[in-house]
Parts: sequence; structure tokens; C-alpha cells
Amino acid sequence: MSDIKAIDKQYVAGTYARFPVQIVSGKGSQVWDETGKRYIDMGSGIGVTAFGVADEEWKRAVTAQLDLVQHTSNLYYTEPCARVAEQLCTRTGMKKVFFCNSGAEANEGAIKAARKYAAEKKGAEHFTIVTLQNSFHGRTITALAATGQEHYHELFQPLTPGFVHAEAGDLAGTVALAKEHRAAAVMIECVQGEGGVIPLDKEYVRGLADFCAAEDVLLIVDEVQTGNGRSGALYSYMTYGVTPDVVSTAKGLGGGLPLGAVLLGEKTQNVLGPGDHGSTFGGNPVCCAGALSILNRLTDDFLAGVRRKSELVFSTLTGAEGVESVSGLGLMIGVKTRKPAGDVVRACLERGVLCLTAKDRVRLLPALNIPEDILREALDTLLAACK
Repeated sequence: MSDIKAIDKQYVAGTYARFPVQIVSGKGSQVWDETGKRYIDMGSGIGVTAFGVADEEWKRAVTAQLDLVQHTSNLYYTEPCARVAEQLCTRTGMKKVFFCNSGAEANEGAIKAARKYAAEKKGAEHFTIVTLQNSFHGRTITALAATGQEHYHELFQPLTPGFVHAEAGDLAGTVALAKEHRAAAVMIECVQGEGGVIPLDKEYVRGLADFCAAEDVLLIVDEVQTGNGRSGALYSYMTYGVTPDVVSTAKGLGGGLPLGAVLLGEKTQNVLGPGDHGSTFGGNPVCCAGALSILNRLTDDFLAGVRRKSELVFSTLTGAEGVESVSGLGLMIGVKTRKPAGDVVRACLERGVLCLTAKDRVRLLPALNIPEDILREALDTLLAACK
């Protein structure tokens, strides 16, 4: 065991079952450990390094901002913060953006906005948020309450009240819960990532959107993992043909720096006033400079390339030996393998490919710009590990 691994084990809280790999450097979709062993990165820091490791354009943007000012607080204006908000709004049709640091915080902000909107429009009793079974919305106490997986709840009771969980795909059941509990909002992931990379049915999502619009119940879409090009669209809800009232996002937005955002639509754009919410680091100019370099490159042509790579993954893996099924959207892909997913991931690790798991599936979240030859090499390794 290296000194770093020993130091980590002694001093870092044991909340992660780390793989026995110390990553010391990387470039693009390849990283190297302390022994010089090369790995193909098919996890991108759990969907964070959207353009890979040490991306030159991202580095230039971040470094240039570091030479100006690294932090000001939200008492003052900075150009990167304003420019990222402008891009997010003009490209989505949303109206305002609140910046924070992470996906869980973005979901907390979305929940606060929904509850304040409903209280002002309908009354204080309209506070319940309907989420879906098998969902995952983060690890803060309130985001855990929103998460529709009981095993995450067990050790942290009591959770924040005001959440009920509907069965994904059951439109009548979801609507009934929303009516019964006087819901402020329905909150969904178009693809349940941690829940196994399972896309929601499009008719279900469209039916929910119609119900929410008719009843003035807000539709919140959690785009923490699916957003910022991961789905092959700028945001996954765009592939479903719906318009949310609130969108939460993070992960790939900062390209490797911590940045979350709550996008507020027509109904909700003015619901948060001075003092209603805040974040010391939210909208940090260095993080936003990195985000601007990411968003600027998520063009229609680039996103078409993401979709082509997605088709390559699906066509290569579907029906292959040792593979039972493939699910997901864009470059957010779950692979149900005949062998246990953990065994396959460990076999890939030994062969020099870093993969993730999600429930009983191998989860693939490569950089959006992964070169096709490296992607094919990683898929060949995965298939060898499945046999």
C-alpha cells in the first residue's frame, strides 16, 4: 500500500469504498496511476469531467479567471456568473438561474422554490413534493427525503417531512398522490441514474407535464446527471418534449469544478427574492469560467456526435455474449451483465478500464468527447470482462 493510500485510510472519513487505484495524472479519457499504469476513464468522475481530464480549453478559461479574481461573494457582480446564467436561459427558455455548489444543493433550491411558490399561490398546506420510487436526488437530509429508495433513509431518521414517492410509469397513481397530498410539485429524473440508468417512459412524462400544467403543480426535472449534454441533448427533458417549471443541474456543468444551478421558468422566475436563499460559493467566477467553456462547446453538431457515440455503444453491447440488456440515454448507459456488475467492474479495472455501477448494472459515463478509437477499446475490454 502506498503512503497516500495509508494516509487516506487513517485520516479521511470512511464513507467511500475506494478502488485500489491512486490516480496521479490524466489527459482526455485516459488517466494513469502511481505505477504508471494507464486506464481508460469510462466514468468521468461520475459524469463530471464532461470534456475529459486536463482539457486545454477548460484549463485556459479557468486559469485566465484565476489571474483576475477567484472569489467575490454574491454581494458583487462578476462576468462569468452572468454569462453562464445568460447561456442557460437563452438556450433553454428558462428565465432565471440560482447558482450553488452541487446537485443536492440544486435540488434543495428547487424544493424551496416550489414550496414558496405553492404557499403563495395556493396556501401553506400545499407543500408536498411527489417524487418517484427508485429516484436519487442527493445526500442532504432533505434530498434524501426526496430520494425514493428506503435503504438510503434507514440510518438518518427523521427525514424532512413532505415527500411521497410514486411508482415510475404509473401516471394515474402519480396524479392521485399529487391530488391527495395537495402537492406543490412533482420532481423527476428523466433517466433514473443511480437507480439503474432507467429512462422514464415518454408518454408518462408528457402525461405528468400535462397534469402539472392543468393543476398548477410545478414540474421539477432533476438534470444533475442527465444534463449538460450527457443525454445527447443539452438537457434530457428536451428529448421528452416537455417544459419544466424548475430544472436542477450540476456535475458536468462545471467540467470538474463544483457548480450547481437551479433554472427557474416562467412561473417561478421571481419566486425567490433577496434573503430567500443563498450560497457563499454559488456562482464562483472560476467555476463559472469553466462552465462557460463547457456550454460554449455543447453545440448542435457536438451533441449529434454524442448521440452517434451512444448508438455505437448500444449497437456494440446489445445482444453481445454476457450482456443481458442495455439501457440509458446518450452517454449515460447501464449494462445488465450476466455476471454480477461488481465482478465485471473489477475485471475491467484489472484490464485498464474504469467503470461504475448503478444497482445491478455496469454504468458507463465517458467524457462526451471521448475519441471513438478509445471508446471502442474500452467496449472491447468490457465485453472481454463479461465473458
